[in-house]
Amino acid sequence: MIKDALRDAETRMKRAVSVLEDDLSSIRTGRASASLVEKLSVIYYGNPTPLQQLATIAVPEPQLITIRPFDPGSIGDIERAIQTSDLGLTPTNDGKLIRLVIPPLTEERRRELVKIVHKRMEEARIAVRNIRRDTLADLREFEKEKLISEDDFYRARDDLQDLTDRYIEQINEVGKRKEQEILEV
Repeated sequence: MIKDALRDAETRMKRAVSVLEDDLSSIRTGRASASLVEKLSVIYYGNPTPLQQLATIAVPEPQLITIRPFDPGSIGDIERAIQTSDLGLTPTNDGKLIRLVIPPLTEERRRELVKIVHKRMEEARIAVRNIRRDTLADLREFEKEKLISEDDFYRARDDLQDLTDRYIEQINEVGKRKEQEILEV
């Protein structure tokens, strides 16, 4: 029973870290990456659709992303989605292909991106702490219903805290790596 609760908490904490990694991969650094735009939501025939389902995304050069829509009629929709996103990029197209030139980041923009990274890291830490709180409440309930002993409860609580500390440390490492990537000139 305790092991199940801790296993569930660990699974949910892993998910929180992987969500953070996905989230941070869409934050722009100085070099081009397909992950910057692949999850971008495009309104296509009235439905929001991820860009990766509408086009082939390639990175032929370190400072260039090319987007080749499967349906040439969707170029306008894709351009609109890129312009209204918070990427700060201006698309150019030749009727068949959209090019996104990634300009070098200014120092001010780098600092803004680092602040965004810190905000997302804090959201992930809060998610992990909420998982700890929920699992602790479950363990207390088990103890109250006499399903586990008081000693088992305290051991499980300590194990849960170790688990929480480990995942918060992972979150910090992921954030630190992204921050270095952004500040790298």
